[in-house]
Amino acid sequence: MDVTAENRIWEELKAIREELEYIKAHMVDADTILTPDEEALLEAALKEFETGKVTRLDEFERELKE
Repeated sequence: MDVTAENRIWEELKAIREELEYIKAHMVDADTILTPDEEALLEAALKEFETGKVTRLDEFERELKE
């Protein structure tokens, strides 16, 4: 293989690595995407939290011990 072809291969590899790093940095984590059902549950929970219809964890744990 001549030097020119080898240099082109190295440049292509370098470009591929850079693209791969970009993809890794901008890839969406599948665990952060909610299904429609999960989104509805979250909205309901947030409304309950905002209206004060929730129990604090420490209170819940204390009630379990009683």
